Amino acid sequence: MPTSFPSRHHDHCGCESRILDEARRLCRERGVRLTDQRLEVLEIVASSHKPLGAYDIMEKVHFDGRRQSPVIIYRALDFLIAQGLVHRLNSLNAFIACMHSETAHTAQFLICRNCRNVAELKSSRVAEQIDEDALKTGFMVDQQVVEISGICGECGEAS
Repeated sequence: MPTSFPSRHHDHCGCESRILDEARRLCRERGVRLTDQRLEVLEIVASSHKPLGAYDIMEKVHFDGRRQSPVIIYRALDFLIAQGLVHRLNSLNAFIACMHSETAHTAQFLICRNCRNVAELKSSRVAEQIDEDALKTGFMVDQQVVEISGICGECGEAS
């Protein structure tokens, strides 16, 4: 769990560096290729606590000095999601770097509707409760995406 919601003034370089180092390590251990294109997409997604849409990412990517097609970006994102390095936020149709990629987990997201910063939680209690309650209804969960919208502390203080 994060110790606090990410501040808008937070120096994100440390987070970004940790995310990229962890991605390189995990891909090496798993024997999967973190190509230059995949790494560049991850760098862009990891550069902020704000989620980015695929077209936002595409605007920032310039493999070999030229703009890429959406298909290339989506393929890179699919790989990064499959490796647990990026999460897709369905409500925003956007992507955010995983802050806990070192362990398999079901994440929950706190999304500030004002500044759009996102905090990732990995509460096993929440995930287990959803699985348990769903099972009682005869439903088998195969994927959980829990997105909670609200106002972060900084935005709440500003109002």
